[in-house]
Amino acid sequence: MQTMLGYACLNAELREKKIYTNRTLRMATLVAKGYEKVAELVIQNLTDLITILEWNEANNIRFYRLSSEVFPFMSHPEHGYHIKDLPQAEIILDLLQKAGDYATINGHRITTHPGPFNVLRSPHENVVSKTILDLEAHAEIFDAMGFHPSHYNKINIHLGGAYGEKDSAMDRFVQNIDLLSDSVLRRLTIENDDRANLFSVFDLYHGVYIKTGIPIVFDYHHHKFNTGGMSEEEAAKLAYSTWPTKPVFHYSESKTLEQGQEKETPAHSDYIYQYIDNYDLDIDIMIEANMKEQALFRYAKEQKSLIGVKQS
Repeated sequence: MQTMLGYACLNAELREKKIYTNRTLRMATLVAKGYEKVAELVIQNLTDLITILEWNEANNIRFYRLSSEVFPFMSHPEHGYHIKDLPQAEIILDLLQKAGDYATINGHRITTHPGPFNVLRSPHENVVSKTILDLEAHAEIFDAMGFHPSHYNKINIHLGGAYGEKDSAMDRFVQNIDLLSDSVLRRLTIENDDRANLFSVFDLYHGVYIKTGIPIVFDYHHHKFNTGGMSEEEAAKLAYSTWPTKPVFHYSESKTLEQGQEKETPAHSDYIYQYIDNYDLDIDIMIEANMKEQALFRYAKEQKSLIGVKQS
């Protein structure tokens, strides 16, 4: 049993060398210059993705969250597109396959976390439609990378606002997952929230998991603000029980504590200072700290722990 630590999207060291995967453009530029400009940015993003994965491998990091901005406006209701329809699609698909093959061969776990505007349980049809477009776009990218649809390469979301009624909101979510493709559904996970009027691990287990089998990503930091009447260990083990493959947990600490204040807030710190208790569970942990991979290095040095382990 070995826990891999990962970081999200941006590599702080490589960003200084202008290596990153979230180049984008304004809508006005897309309209003026067309999809040729989109394809140009995507090729740059994917080229740098491969560089980041190679850097991760060289630095013993084999868990990474892919940015949702690699393909600008891919899921836009009016200006969205499929990868195969972009200019230079052959080059783009080849880069995606190379990135996916590199990750697979070297035992890297790649996941993604679409933004908070994805609200599958919304009572507004247009919001649900946009959410489906975005989730399907993420699945299309993972398909093109050659990742078999499973929760190992998860697409993680929050349920979002409860609109004052948790039960009915969760019921809408359960109903709307029937609108998703198998490619999305077999990757989809849900995460506990950081406000008491939203969804705890307890809520998600009884209101969503029991009805759908969708695994729960346990976020340590969020649990501090929304326990659902459970201890951290109880919530972690309940979330763990929902996974058909090795689970992913999220870990962060409060920015205010880092600044010497007593009151904790949801905003993330730059680094991680406390020991992460995995409660003897076989999990991978995504570190959500502002200093990204540098936070992993500092934690690993202080705890004398490995960051990643190559899979045979």
